Amino acid sequence: MSTKDEVLSLFKQLGMSDAKATETIKNVTLSQNLRRCLEVSSKVTGKAVPEDAKVSKLIILLASKLKPSTENFIPLLMGYVMKCEIDSESRVNASLKYLLEHLNDETMNTDEFEKCCGIGINVSAEDIESAVSGAIGHFKEELLEKRYRFNTGCLMEHIRCLPNMLWADGSAIKNEVDIQQRVLLGPKTNDDLKPMESGKNSNKGKNKSKESKVEKKSKTSVVSEFDAPGSGYTINGVAEPTDSFEKIAILLRKLPFHKPGENFTMDGYPTSPLAMKLLEKHLSRTNKMVRTRFPPEPNGILHIGHAKAININFGYAKVNDGICFLRYDDTNPEKEEERFFKSIFEMVTWLGYKPYKVTHASDYFDELYEWALVLIRKGLAYVCHQRADEIKGFNPPPSPWRERPMPENFQLFQDMKCGKFAEGEATLRMKITLEEGKQDPVAYRVRYVPHPKSGNKWCIYPTYDFTHCLCDSIEDITHSLCTKEFQSRRSSYYWLCEAVETYIPVQWEYGRLNVSYTVVSKRKIAKLIDDKIVNDWDDPRLFTLPALRRRGFPSKAINEFCVRMGITGAQITVDPAMIEACVRDCLNAEAPRTMVVINPIRVFIENLSPDQPTFFQVPDFPVTPISPTHQIAFERIIYIERDDFKEKADKGYKRFALDQPVGLRYAGLVLTVTQVIEEKGSIVELRARCEDVNKAAKPKAFIHWVAKPIPIQVRQYERLFNHKNPEDKAEVPNGFLSDCNLNSLKIENALGDAYLESAKIFNQYQFERLGYFSVDPDSKPSQLVFNRTVSLKEDIGKN
Repeated sequence: MSTKDEVLSLFKQLGMSDAKATETIKNVTLSQNLRRCLEVSSKVTGKAVPEDAKVSKLIILLASKLKPSTENFIPLLMGYVMKCEIDSESRVNASLKYLLEHLNDETMNTDEFEKCCGIGINVSAEDIESAVSGAIGHFKEELLEKRYRFNTGCLMEHIRCLPNMLWADGSAIKNEVDIQQRVLLGPKTNDDLKPMESGKNSNKGKNKSKESKVEKKSKTSVVSEFDAPGSGYTINGVAEPTDSFEKIAILLRKLPFHKPGENFTMDGYPTSPLAMKLLEKHLSRTNKMVRTRFPPEPNGILHIGHAKAININFGYAKVNDGICFLRYDDTNPEKEEERFFKSIFEMVTWLGYKPYKVTHASDYFDELYEWALVLIRKGLAYVCHQRADEIKGFNPPPSPWRERPMPENFQLFQDMKCGKFAEGEATLRMKITLEEGKQDPVAYRVRYVPHPKSGNKWCIYPTYDFTHCLCDSIEDITHSLCTKEFQSRRSSYYWLCEAVETYIPVQWEYGRLNVSYTVVSKRKIAKLIDDKIVNDWDDPRLFTLPALRRRGFPSKAINEFCVRMGITGAQITVDPAMIEACVRDCLNAEAPRTMVVINPIRVFIENLSPDQPTFFQVPDFPVTPISPTHQIAFERIIYIERDDFKEKADKGYKRFALDQPVGLRYAGLVLTVTQVIEEKGSIVELRARCEDVNKAAKPKAFIHWVAKPIPIQVRQYERLFNHKNPEDKAEVPNGFLSDCNLNSLKIENALGDAYLESAKIFNQYQFERLGYFSVDPDSKPSQLVFNRTVSLKEDIGKN
């Protein structure tokens, strides 16, 4: 029998399934730890695996939670496990936490260790009964109100916080909670068994429109998987409150992040005496406050993916009573513009967040330079003369200057700073290999470009790899949250901070959020602008945040979209319909209704008096019982949509025709055609008579109209690209520019109700039967311009 087969058999004897045992063997670290634990247990019992299934489960749990810095404690921990003194997940967690916190102690304080692990504390059935009884009393009022819909997780959490109850058996607590809940409430009734109705849908009648599949999908419970360093977590069943930020808060509170000060519990985090001393100083400065940052580059406009980053960074700080910096990563002066700085700040505040402080990487250029000198003095950085194209990729030739003497590197770096090298002639490189295999990343390069903030002070500028972690350290960031592609830089992040002897934050990664049928690359958007395909960074066909705001997407809809997407370690690419569903939900509740005719036909009502027009109030939200109202005019000349009239009604056609009257929305009148006036084969006017709706035969449909209207311009947008992934050469072999939809913008002159005259930039409306629209910044007093935000939901069966 092969060694692999022996190990597989051993793991199966522990109670693992075939699949689980096979997967465990693939995880080399976990497999080794598990075998070391079993070696200890076999010395105690004389058997390959323990006979007690509970002990076997604890051994698997312990092996899965061990970190490299605590692997040496396996004999100690297994001794307690085999004596049944560490007998639960709570005690395993407590023991590992204690060991991590005391890694640098010369000797272990056994009494303190056992006290922290609750060893020797026995929680009896009577203790559990008493604790549960107290918790039931604490939540009694809410339990009686919600009955079996009450979240018993609150009870369990309350009980666990009571003295010694952390060490109680979890299943015993749960059984006692179930018993006492049933005693209090009695058996479940039919009402308890009914599915819950959400407030949003409970009042809707039978004629509720069908939702599209994508909208149904977007309303499912949020699933959050967050990639912790070395671990994976899943959080299901997030509640759905109505407040947009509270939804984000619920999601963020459940993320398995470390608490401030527990940095050392994360895989890969340095636990040297120096690192721990620096951590202690950090905690004394910050008082264990959560500190995050959002660090965009000011060389372009934020896009939809940044909305997720903003919500995670600012949101996590907010829900933990912490602070979040807005830090501009301004280390590429040749690409940075003042308008980008301004736009980034506007978008952060538009999404509802306020930075604790606005900083710039350039604020710290002096400190960064001094740290570069520290690396050189330690022999951890060198000046290299390889060209940029020579060190591209993952297997470039090694630098012939890697082992040059420290004094020479020191002098050459001074020469770089003093402008003695041309651009590309010299770089400062760090002596480290990234996880992805890239060797010796560049720390500094020469650029003879004035900096927007520091002017001509510097001609050398630090790179992201050098700047990012050190700026995090300067700002005492506790959680450095970034997208998944930076996972390969995590070890260099920790290495660099420790090398220059500064506090080391913890880096966490999450998956990027992408949207189909668009591009978000700054270079590609710039190309679209240069080629006159779009007008600017805020063209409503793009998925930059300024473009979405201009198109009329509410900020709360974007935040809601981020919540529905959850937080996952995997990259997500979604159809634009997903975010449009969030926008509709938001605007349906907040956008006042009005009437606009895009392709008008004039209608002359013959039996109305030519006197002054009639004015009456109509509701902004017709389906709301108590709604604000606005005034509209009605007179003998009105305008209707050309599509709302046919000379001959087809089968199933319900609107206006020669032989088919139609109702006028809000007017209480039914129109009947008396004459069709044409010029050059096109209808230019309808003559009609009106009748009170209460006296006329019931019409098949009611249509919208305008009277005494104002001229407006309407811009209707379609997808900018024809394929889901315009950057995929397999789908679009001629490049993304060849995939542009030439009909992505349609501009039309329309007639709007005079009520719109008072509309302000970015005000949003529902044009009845047409869609949701927003006032564009191009609007002038003489003509308002409206962008179509999204169409209305499809009304099945409408003709």
